[in-house]
Amino acid sequence: MARRLPSQPPVLPGFSFVHVLGSGGFADVFLYEQNMPRRQVAVKVMLSEVVNDQVRQMFQAEANLMAQLSAHPSILTVYQASVSADGRPYLVMELCSPGLSERYRRERIPVPEILRIAVKIGSAIETAHRAGVLHRDIKPSNILLTAYGHPVLSDFGIAATLSEAESQESIGMSIPWSAPEVLMDETPGSIKSEVWSYAATVYSLLAGRSPFEIPTESNKPTDLITRINRAKVQPIGRSDVPVSLERALQRAMSRKPESRPGSVMELVREFQSIETELGVAQTPIEVAMDDWALATVSDLEDRTRVRSVSSTVAPRSRRRRRRAVVGASYSGVGTVLRQSMGAPNSASSPARQTRGMQALAWSLVATAVLVVALGATATVVLIRANSSDIPRVSDISATMTADSVEFAWKDPGITSADSYQITTSDGRSSIQRTAAFVVDAKTGDNVCITVTVNREGKIGPPSSQKCVDFGA
Repeated sequence: MARRLPSQPPVLPGFSFVHVLGSGGFADVFLYEQNMPRRQVAVKVMLSEVVNDQVRQMFQAEANLMAQLSAHPSILTVYQASVSADGRPYLVMELCSPGLSERYRRERIPVPEILRIAVKIGSAIETAHRAGVLHRDIKPSNILLTAYGHPVLSDFGIAATLSEAESQESIGMSIPWSAPEVLMDETPGSIKSEVWSYAATVYSLLAGRSPFEIPTESNKPTDLITRINRAKVQPIGRSDVPVSLERALQRAMSRKPESRPGSVMELVREFQSIETELGVAQTPIEVAMDDWALATVSDLEDRTRVRSVSSTVAPRSRRRRRRAVVGASYSGVGTVLRQSMGAPNSASSPARQTRGMQALAWSLVATAVLVVALGATATVVLIRANSSDIPRVSDISATMTADSVEFAWKDPGITSADSYQITTSDGRSSIQRTAAFVVDAKTGDNVCITVTVNREGKIGPPSSQKCVDFGA
């Protein structure tokens, strides 16, 4: 497992640092105690290596977005957003537990409990849709638990407005829970693709694995993408899961978007019917009234909302091709960045730049950052060089210890403002300044890394992949 030392916790007026909660590739999460009112909070702080003027604008856009959505009882509460004295943006959030994303992997959660969670989280997603917002990263690790065991949806960092989603220049994704049309660049996101991700998340909680993850076979990103594109959903493998629930999830994960339920609400009501079938009380749906949702869709300067709601996928001839890049921007921990080629002069359009920044608004994970950064299955950062002036790392060496592999390389000539971006073979990513990286391993593991230089948000040419068969 990749390790990076946490950054120095910032001095925040009115807050006292307690300890580190988690470290990810692009941010750290710390436990602070707020002095007034006195309470413990989770504070997510971006790494200084990824902060620039565009990132600060993205951060402001998401802070405004979360301030309105977090009023929902099943959406993570954000108390405060600001920039520390050393220039790093931070979010002060309700202290929640990532326990669910750890629990579903190690034990069988009762079906009624999962249906209760599904209805509550589905209510949150539906409310966001009615307010004109796509989440675009629905997955188990983005469901946290409050101190009272209430599930809440977090991480709206790559959210986008519904009417602008098709024209977005950038998009993030987590492969195991991304719809086929998103992985195949047919759309950057729609209500139908959110239905797919929502169903894939519920499937994961039931099966203890993502829908197209096969325990006895290779589950690299390319393997998962191939299986997802075929859309042959395997049986969950639990005798206590009703046939009606299996069928509902299979329909919601159909390859063709038109074969899926028309909305998340439609699937939520199916879950309620299954609750009745099982003889348990229906979990109440918590969706904001339409007039409330419209009231929150104000004419904000950062345009984090729109009034129109459309999930129609544009014809292929009208869509621009997208390629995997990282430009002068950043991604949330464990996401894939995609950026359109666009017209030659499109980059100069302020409106287009604004949409791109909003689509990459800083990810919000609270205490689940550690889970996302270190435990998410087959989530990757795809990168491509966009500057020939950025140096290339070469001659990576590897040394095996008792329980890890230590990689090291020579400085290729980075500047004081540069950093290294390390991507491991299982798709995890980290940014750091030191020319060394440690990956935990056990006998039989094949450990690989690729190193690139990050210069002002732009990624240089990647190194050759360095692999080690641990214990061989």
